[in-house]
Amino acid sequence: MAIQAIAIPPGSVAAGLSVTPYAGERAILATMHAKERAIAPIAARFLGLRVEVASGIDTDAFGTFSREVPRTGSALAAARAKIDAAFAAMPDAHIALASEGSFGPHPYLPFCPLQQEIVVLVDRVAGIELVGQYATPDTNFSHAVITSIEQGLAFAQRIGFPDHGVIVMGCRDGQPAHELGLVKDAVTWPALTAAIEACLAGGGGAFVETDMRAHRNPRRMRAIRRATIDLARRGRSQCPDCRRPGFAVTERLPGLPCGWCGEPTLLARAALWSCAGCGRREERRGDADKADPGQCAECNP
Repeated sequence: MAIQAIAIPPGSVAAGLSVTPYAGERAILATMHAKERAIAPIAARFLGLRVEVASGIDTDAFGTFSREVPRTGSALAAARAKIDAAFAAMPDAHIALASEGSFGPHPYLPFCPLQQEIVVLVDRVAGIELVGQYATPDTNFSHAVITSIEQGLAFAQRIGFPDHGVIVMGCRDGQPAHELGLVKDAVTWPALTAAIEACLAGGGGAFVETDMRAHRNPRRMRAIRRATIDLARRGRSQCPDCRRPGFAVTERLPGLPCGWCGEPTLLARAALWSCAGCGRREERRGDADKADPGQCAECNP
């Protein structure tokens, strides 16, 4: 299918925002870490969904941040596995939601961590999968190898305990060793002190890190909320041809010309919108016609 190139004014009706596409429908959410607090209000307001937590789902079976259950595959694969488990547990449901997060070094900023969140919706009757995404360096993802209780408590204070959780585990050769001791749910200073003391007793120090589970990490909960907003935006954006939800940006096209020399830069000149249903592809130009010369490899080498 040929790509149509058009200009879409920001916020226009042509951008494809529809009324709530799932007004009053039930969706089950695969979580055991209170993610409904971030996801349910947005899914209700913008998609019309009544979100219920799926019963009997052990989402830790698909991977834990504390490493005792390694995640196999991508974040998207893990979210899909959670959704499959939710459908198996509640076979009468036809819409399910799940989220998954990843943490690691920022690809461009040295010594800066990056948090990436996805929230996935599957409508198995309509054959629709929508994926909302959000990435941010605003995370307290951190760890430390400690040899004293005082060092552990200082780490906890620095990352915002007790509002933000701390995981304590054993340590071997400077690396986390959960089999030597693991405490996830210390929520008070005395409990945390006891956890650190117990892990230090094994010798070789202890490994402390921020608890990245959603219910123990308010910053992560905010990122999940932002990913859900992106999901809602995609769910409300219908294809102009087949009216399927999920008509959204799938690629940024570089080549915005330099305002001085006219040579293409790495900045996006347009966004490519695509429909997974009928295959419609539409190139939409952005507001800017020229790039700042400071972004040009010729004018600012």
